[in-house]
Amino acid sequence: MSESLHIDWTRCRGRGVCVELMAGLRRDEWGYPVVVGGGSDLPIAPGEREAAEDAVALCPLLALSFRPSSAA
Repeated sequence: MSESLHIDWTRCRGRGVCVELMAGLRRDEWGYPVVVGGGSDLPIAPGEREAAEDAVALCPLLALSFRPSSAA
C-alpha cells in the first residue's frame, strides 16, 4: 500500500523544514508548504520514505503525518 505525507495546515506555522526535505513541496508566498500540483497530501515516491520520516519527526508543531495514499 502506498502512503502520502499529509499536511495539517491548522497546525503548520510555515517553518519550512519539510520543504527542505521533500522534493514535492514548495513554499507559498507566506512560507507555508504547498504540494506541487495541489492538495494537502504528497504521495511518497520510491526512495523518499526516509526523507518523509525525517520531515515528520522534525516538524516542531506535529503538522505532518502519514496517510494511506488515495492514488492507486
